[in-house]
Amino acid sequence: MMPVIRLFRILPRGHRIAISTLSAGMVLLALLPSEPAVASRNIAEDTALPKIIGQRRTLELDVENIPFSDHRRHEREQVIEVKSGDALSLIFARLDLPSALLHDISQMEQAKPLQTLHPGDKLTFRFTRDNHFSGLLYPLDAARTLEITQHAKGLTGRILSAQLESRQRFAQGQVSSSFWNAGTTAGLSASQIMSLAGMFAWDLDFALDIRAGDYFTVLFEEQYKDGLRVGTGDILAAEFVNQGKVYRAVRHDDGNYYSPEGRAMRKSFLRAPVNFSHISSNFNPRRLHPVTGQVRPHRGIDYAARTGTPVMAAGSGVVTESGYNRFNGNYVFIRHDGKYLTKYLHLHERTVKKGQRVKQEQQIGTVGATGRVTGPHLHYEFLVNGVHQDPKTVKLPQAARLPAAELARFKPRAGKLLAQLTRVSEVMLAKN
Repeated sequence: MMPVIRLFRILPRGHRIAISTLSAGMVLLALLPSEPAVASRNIAEDTALPKIIGQRRTLELDVENIPFSDHRRHEREQVIEVKSGDALSLIFARLDLPSALLHDISQMEQAKPLQTLHPGDKLTFRFTRDNHFSGLLYPLDAARTLEITQHAKGLTGRILSAQLESRQRFAQGQVSSSFWNAGTTAGLSASQIMSLAGMFAWDLDFALDIRAGDYFTVLFEEQYKDGLRVGTGDILAAEFVNQGKVYRAVRHDDGNYYSPEGRAMRKSFLRAPVNFSHISSNFNPRRLHPVTGQVRPHRGIDYAARTGTPVMAAGSGVVTESGYNRFNGNYVFIRHDGKYLTKYLHLHERTVKKGQRVKQEQQIGTVGATGRVTGPHLHYEFLVNGVHQDPKTVKLPQAARLPAAELARFKPRAGKLLAQLTRVSEVMLAKN
């Protein structure tokens, strides 16, 4: 048989054109499917689709046909940082949220923290896909977050608590210019520096006693959330070496600090009842009075400070006098028991009344320049059995000691923490 191609070539030209045209038409007809073919192909494609695509289509239909509820994830979040002068009402107004919603939230017991917002705080607002309010988040601290949620029946509030991990860290600093600078150089936060000073405030006067070369070592906790540091925890133990004398303190599980022997670091009296800039006049039985020029005993200490600086009760007791005269100006006297009496003179204002019981470190007034004075300061006197003593050097009552049962629990833990502190202190000092 002659090959098809050779046969095709020997045909007349007109026949070849006709055959080619007919063949092309048949090919096109073959490529155009009939109705039954289209239907069967669609069915085949639907059954052959991956399962995940079929699931996604089903979910899309559910979202369209089922109303958005609090059981489903919110669609949008907007984080608002609180500005200076902001209140929740102003933030709601900026977001065009209804005043009725603000009123309902303000009536919630759990929402009380929202009444005292601070600059830098962050509020996370949640909205539905059709832009309706669905919830609000407000971090209270590193571990706790206030959550307010909008339901079909109203608002609910709860506190979400995250699990934090505590890790121990050490810091050491040496005083060169000031205790504060030494603390910041050591990497301590402002609150940690204040806590460290507060621990030893009954033994050291941080305005007068600190010297260049003094040093401290601190063991404290840091809080981590999901592997990220979110804040600092409590100081667990600390050592302060002042002019060669060593002071040590350990935190007990009651939240207070004690010496290694179990005596409370918090003594019955503060050494200084005010945060002062300097002492303008010391205790002096034969001082020359700056106003009258006469030799008059100065039976207390004058702490120079700005007008309005808070004055605190040096110890717990009862206010026996709260008044005014032309010599003392505004004054307050506090009886601490049958043996001790403290006096506070030249106050700008008094915030306690006669007969009122006060606690140690409670504010009783502010520094002023009332009475016979040359400038704003606090005149502070300390009497023992009716006799004036120098507040800087008077021997204060012994601090309370932990009960025997508490002491038995305290000492092993204190010994362990202080041993760690000693090892780290020696290593860090050797490096320096």
